[in-house]
Amino acid sequence: MSGRGLDWPGLMRAGLQGLRLRPGEFWELTPAELALMLGVEPGAGAGAGVKASAMTRSGLDALMARFPDGAAAGAVRQCKE
Repeated sequence: MSGRGLDWPGLMRAGLQGLRLRPGEFWELTPAELALMLGVEPGAGAGAGVKASAMTRSGLDALMARFPDGAAAGAVRQCKE
């Protein structure tokens, strides 16, 4: 972390307004989880390029492939588009 610290107002805006998290959800996140949700590269430094953006379908597919649930959780549901 740099000597300037974290940009809490900017992070709160990104989390509460950009990601539409509730305050409790925001404060329960670790900095790494928030960075992942905001699309910030790991190790980019505190507040580096923080921009909230929508997840694409390919991004969701990659996340689902990396962290599968369904059968392991005991319930597989098909999503209809």
